[in-house]
Amino acid sequence: MHEPAHSRVRATIVGSLPKPAWLAAPGELTASWHLDGAVLEEGKEDAVRIWVAQQEQAGLDVLTDGEQRRQHYIWGFYQGLDGIDTINLAMRAQRAQRYHKEIAAARLVGEPTWRGPIFVDALRATRAMARTPIKVTLPGPMTIVDSIVDTIGGRTEAQLAMRFAELLNLEARALADAGAAVIQFDEPCFNVYVDKVKDWGMAALECAAQGVKATKAVHICYGYGTADVKRWKSANRDWSHYESTLPLLAKSSIDQVSIETAASGVDVGVIDLLRGKDVLLGVVDVGNEIVETPELIAQRLHAALRYTDPGHLYACTDCGMLPLSRKAAEGKLRALVGGAALVNAMH
Repeated sequence: MHEPAHSRVRATIVGSLPKPAWLAAPGELTASWHLDGAVLEEGKEDAVRIWVAQQEQAGLDVLTDGEQRRQHYIWGFYQGLDGIDTINLAMRAQRAQRYHKEIAAARLVGEPTWRGPIFVDALRATRAMARTPIKVTLPGPMTIVDSIVDTIGGRTEAQLAMRFAELLNLEARALADAGAAVIQFDEPCFNVYVDKVKDWGMAALECAAQGVKATKAVHICYGYGTADVKRWKSANRDWSHYESTLPLLAKSSIDQVSIETAASGVDVGVIDLLRGKDVLLGVVDVGNEIVETPELIAQRLHAALRYTDPGHLYACTDCGMLPLSRKAAEGKLRALVGGAALVNAMH
């Protein structure tokens, strides 16, 4: 007899997984493809197949395609739109210069327009490989605006975010209609610009999620486990950002909130602000190759169960695992599931 799914802690990941070395250079966030043409498309599908099998073998409850088909988590969306140049880049400050002084960013060169479904064919291909529910990740509107150089002008940041939210909504609805179980919007900016979140970020997120007939999630972290981000984390003393954003999300139409607690100084008690929502708790540090033991994962989950119930709790990664080695990522997948199983055995 299976226990009902809603009474147990489940396991999932934020989204990305390392790309095989034959597909792209390991560890690089915007690595160039090693293949091209039809062979590249074949290679991407092979990489997805590998990670679908690994996630199902580990026992995850919701899986992703590991973002194997995208060069970058934001650019993958840009490339399906008209009006954005991802070839001739420009420099800009990003994330309030928290991690870098400047980044090379895509440029808005015309009216951003949705040409039609961007990830639907990919979702269908992934669903054909898997028996488990699939989550598809999209960049959130605030994070898009913070990651693009607007060469057109005429719109405020808030207006531009609402325009991208409309386009994201078209994509999210198409994905939900094609069978995505979860649509997740990645909004690391929610931990950077807390005043803007209140002023227009939440409204843009709600616009992106409106009418989407799937579980709606938002992922808010302190960045990948790269050297620059880790340097900032080790020096940072203020981890109060979630205290501003989570109460707003608690009142929203978003069903799931993914937050980081493993590699940061965030007090897990902050999830008390999300009562009634699913919490995808970051209990795996994506900034090192050390594979957590199931016991450590279980300990972190137990701490969270003081503030939420098992049916609303997921063991999750802090952020995407793209920068890690395949071996470490595989181990961390198993640790997530093992830790959740230990907790469920005790409840």
